[in-house]
Amino acid sequence: MTTNQRRSTFALLALAISAFAIGTTEFISVGLLPLIADDLHISITTAGLTVSLYALGVTFGAPILTSLTAKVSRKTLLLAIMIVFIIGNTLASLASGIAVLLIGRLVSALAHGIFMSIGSTIAADLVPENRRASAIALMFSGLTVATVTGVPLGTWIGQQLGWRMAFVAIVAIGILSFIANLILVPSGLRKGASTTIRDQIKVITNGRLLLAFAITALGYGGTFVVFTYLSPLLHDITGFSEKTIVVLLLVYGIAIAIGNVIGGKAANRNPVKALFYMFAMQAVILLILTFTAPFKIAGLLTIIAMGLLAFMNVPGLQLYVVMLAERYTPKSVDVASAFNIAAFNAGIAIGSYLGGVIAGGIGIIHTAWIGSIMVAGAVVLTGWVRKLESTDTKQGEKLRASA
Repeated sequence: MTTNQRRSTFALLALAISAFAIGTTEFISVGLLPLIADDLHISITTAGLTVSLYALGVTFGAPILTSLTAKVSRKTLLLAIMIVFIIGNTLASLASGIAVLLIGRLVSALAHGIFMSIGSTIAADLVPENRRASAIALMFSGLTVATVTGVPLGTWIGQQLGWRMAFVAIVAIGILSFIANLILVPSGLRKGASTTIRDQIKVITNGRLLLAFAITALGYGGTFVVFTYLSPLLHDITGFSEKTIVVLLLVYGIAIAIGNVIGGKAANRNPVKALFYMFAMQAVILLILTFTAPFKIAGLLTIIAMGLLAFMNVPGLQLYVVMLAERYTPKSVDVASAFNIAAFNAGIAIGSYLGGVIAGGIGIIHTAWIGSIMVAGAVVLTGWVRKLESTDTKQGEKLRASA
């Protein structure tokens, strides 16, 4: 390994640590909801706002902040992101009431949104062109590790030492990632591509891109109707102990990681076709969970299947949006990508809020079948897109034949 390769690898590891910290803080509330609700004397529905408000922060923060900071040095921006991240999680760790906790979550979300928008660009710039895909995969491995280990570990810390200590641990990881980025990430990274307001408007007024964003929000968000309240569902409905739930969250995270890899490979050739079948299977699994949740073995198997499918659609959704942007708005591919990140988090916000309303109203068990309906909406829209793509292909073939 040459010196340059060694430097780029260490820089990518620094980015992966940041991705791990950000990935952990995004979903940590899922495991901590019962603890937060008990400690702050609020309902589980109100505690669920720590998930939905965070998602809203990312939804609006990703495209807006990405555009506003396009001309800022990438390393300077990266360090600023981690400072904001540390401040947000410090506020959360010091919260004595729900208001301060929600403010802390919102601040952290702003850091999340912009990191996810620029992280892959930075990773790609660190290596030669033939290693870009591997570089991006290495950076995003931090998110995968966070899903597998960060959330259950944070939940365990919360159960043993109190939920605030889980946020203290995240702050420590944030400080570590700041130092790693400061030392290991080079200063000579190119600035982001500046996009005109006209180009940005093209993204949010293009019917095909809007349809793709709607699919992202419904298909990804439908699972969060259930996932946000997975800990209380496993405890109150399925009957598992708090200690067992930590292990189950780890198993769920492993299922997500496996599903993500499968989803990436499945979407390589035809992302729309792959997404159609992924969403169809997820809708069926969520419906089945309504009936299996009260039974430990059947419920656990269904939840593992839900985890396997939960993030399987992410690579295909992101790839399809990039493909559409390259086709319809080639000057705004980064902006389209940022808007799709916003759509992912809009789905989380809608799903978690809806789950809270259901859990506080008719009961947590009903989150499963209602989440299934939300994903079924994505199945319908994806079927529509398949027809549109088929029509485009036929028209393209006719044009080539007549040329």
